[in-house]
Amino acid sequence: MTAQLIINGLSLGAVYALIAVGFAIIFNILKFSNFAHGGFMTVTAYVGFLATRFWHTSLLATLLIASLAGGLLGLLAELVAFRRIRNNKSPVIYYFVSSITLGMLLENLMTIFFSTNFYSYPNFFPVDTIKLGRLIIGVPDLIMFCISTLALIILAGIIYRTKLGAALRSVSYDLDTSGLMGINVLRIIQLAFFLAGFLGGISGVFLGISYTLYPQLGQMVVKGFIASVIGGLGSLEGAVIGAFLLGMVEIFLIRLVGSGISPVFIFVIMLLFLLVRPRGIAGSHIQEKA
Repeated sequence: MTAQLIINGLSLGAVYALIAVGFAIIFNILKFSNFAHGGFMTVTAYVGFLATRFWHTSLLATLLIASLAGGLLGLLAELVAFRRIRNNKSPVIYYFVSSITLGMLLENLMTIFFSTNFYSYPNFFPVDTIKLGRLIIGVPDLIMFCISTLALIILAGIIYRTKLGAALRSVSYDLDTSGLMGINVLRIIQLAFFLAGFLGGISGVFLGISYTLYPQLGQMVVKGFIASVIGGLGSLEGAVIGAFLLGMVEIFLIRLVGSGISPVFIFVIMLLFLLVRPRGIAGSHIQEKA
């Protein structure tokens, strides 16, 4: 039973990791918590659903369409909601307010166009489960874990093995100094929003598959925020670690106390963790400004 719960927790944690890393990428550069990321996930989940409805796309094609839509949405969000704030060197609290407003706008737009009805993705998998001895592995969970892990590995390769990744890491330390060194800061910020939106597209589709599709689906971004806090705000590695820990803890709590009350315990655990180690597991020194 414990092994079964761990497998389920790892699968859930992989999806949370996509959310948390998308969240952490923006925090790393602009030092604010981008709650508009939840709106990105909601919109891309509907984009993926529409692709399956009208074009009968496969899972991989649906993920590609949704993730590209998420990347473009991220670029649009940077242009409309955040660029003027950065150009005016406004306090970081303006980013935070703008991100919440944008997230609510995107969710309400989905409500206007799709109402509050619940939708379901088609079944992409001919076989629902695989039995390995006493373990029962859900095929959707296995596929989500593999694709999420692959996406995170590719992202790590981009960040740590390419010139763009080096520029991204440089800008995350100091925007102004990076600009003086010849780095096109605007392009790197756009890259960060594109990558965050791209990951938001993948996680949006997976959340739409795992749960029913509804306009408030993006509120799951709170789980990414909790994972980022546990891992250490500003740390991509910490976000991944925190996400997998959160996924396993949540699965065990659902088993022990039920799904209704488990969120309460998760928030209590996060608060206790902050009291013991406020910098998170990765020990990041980056702090959100007010």
